[in-house]
Amino acid sequence: MMNRDDALRRATENGEEFDLVIIGGGATGVGISLDASVRGLSTLLLEQSDFGKGTSSRSTKLIHGGVRYLQQGDVAMVRDSLRERARLQANAPHLVHPLSFIVPCQSLWQRCLTRVGFWVYDLLAGRSQFARAFGTSSAAAQQKVPTLQPNRLRWGGIVYQDGQFDDTRLLIHMAMTAAEHEACLLNYCQVTGLRTDRSAAHVDGVNFIDQETGQSHRISAKCVINATGPFCDAIRQMDEASATPIIAPSQGVHLVLPRTFLPGDTAVIVPKTSDGRVLFLIPWHGHVLVGTTDTPIPSATLEPLAQNEEIEFLLDTAADYLTQAPTREDCLSVFIGIRPLVRPPASDDGGETKSLSRDHTILVSKQGLITITGGKWTTVRKMAEDCVNQALDLADLPTNGKSTVNRKIHGATDSPDATVYGTDSRLINDLIADTPELGKPLHADLPIRAAEVIWAVRHEMARTVDDVLARRTRALFLNRRAAEEMAPEVARLMAGELKQNAEWQQQQVTDFLAIARHFEMPDLGIATK
Repeated sequence: MMNRDDALRRATENGEEFDLVIIGGGATGVGISLDASVRGLSTLLLEQSDFGKGTSSRSTKLIHGGVRYLQQGDVAMVRDSLRERARLQANAPHLVHPLSFIVPCQSLWQRCLTRVGFWVYDLLAGRSQFARAFGTSSAAAQQKVPTLQPNRLRWGGIVYQDGQFDDTRLLIHMAMTAAEHEACLLNYCQVTGLRTDRSAAHVDGVNFIDQETGQSHRISAKCVINATGPFCDAIRQMDEASATPIIAPSQGVHLVLPRTFLPGDTAVIVPKTSDGRVLFLIPWHGHVLVGTTDTPIPSATLEPLAQNEEIEFLLDTAADYLTQAPTREDCLSVFIGIRPLVRPPASDDGGETKSLSRDHTILVSKQGLITITGGKWTTVRKMAEDCVNQALDLADLPTNGKSTVNRKIHGATDSPDATVYGTDSRLINDLIADTPELGKPLHADLPIRAAEVIWAVRHEMARTVDDVLARRTRALFLNRRAAEEMAPEVARLMAGELKQNAEWQQQQVTDFLAIARHFEMPDLGIATK
């Protein structure tokens, strides 16, 4: 379990020199803290906001080999991704599940080409818990996805499996696993500068501010890792002011619709949209996820906004495939993830983001700051392993020889009845048994209970209403209006745990409502570019 007060004391009161200090608490940073702590390294992670606040909570919720990368001929990336897909499903079976997809086929040529592609995909995957692809008739495909337009199934479809997951639930359980291996993880701690040795030749620590108290702290480390994703250039420039930016940020918009638009358990993949993208329609937590776009943006922000063109593109494409055309009024929530796409060494700044690398990149500065960026959720374990290997070589650190290859994540269980809490479900149910009113759902449209709020504060380091409603539960991502209506009660429950007053509760609600506005449909009358 995680406790922020205990972690802060350990980080600041003992004068400990850590083997690694990691800046950034998204998937990559938390993955590195897990890998390093499993290998016996003393590890401190500092996150300026909450764990997974940015890109890592805003994915398309897929653990996949990358069908589109196979189309691009990147066989090595697909093979590595499929290997990591299997490992992640084995290590976190309560959070990573096989999900069936159908590729609608409108011609014999499309059906044959798609079938061959997935034959190669399955061949690269080897043995795994994911079923192999097969062809299906128009009638059988229509039965699987009754809301799919029949004209899209003239030649039936190809059914295959990839992984689906809950991104921030996995992130929190990875963080809890790292904490169980003695890693020290802190949210709401902003790094304000890098420290160097007396000769200013080597980065040997960081300065940070505890944003809850305003107090500044200095930390020593044998190695510092910059894992801040789309924000990594700002940290690089703390190390070297003249460092050339390497990130070309791109945003991907997702729409959340009622389950009636896709009532079965099979997702739909549109292999090539009007502008050459891949689009998914996916059942997720009793709702339907539609995404995503790929739009270059000038800079990354923690709360990005959707552009009207992106919304219309998703709605129009969904309408081309579904019998019931979704409208703006049907959308329960809109969320946007920012991809930290890495510029190629000789990149033209005006290039298309779709052509940039999605594999991870590791850079080491002259003063020894390690920066890792790019990549995707599926390969986060391998990314972390590669980064820690680099740190071991750079700082000459000894390890215990252990690995995360077969390391079960906190809460892991193979039970078919497992929830996103895994084995922690029993402990949450114990809270309800002791205080039955905690078992009541906080809103009629979502199954989130008061006990989950208490659990998030006590054991998952939730500090704000946004932490609970956006990331410890997925309320804001599933139904923005319902989340707003839940906010006052969540603030009240949290205040009791954190010993806060009514003024704190009101400020929390105000802050959350401001954040929730970014999950609304953009106003047609306002330019959002």
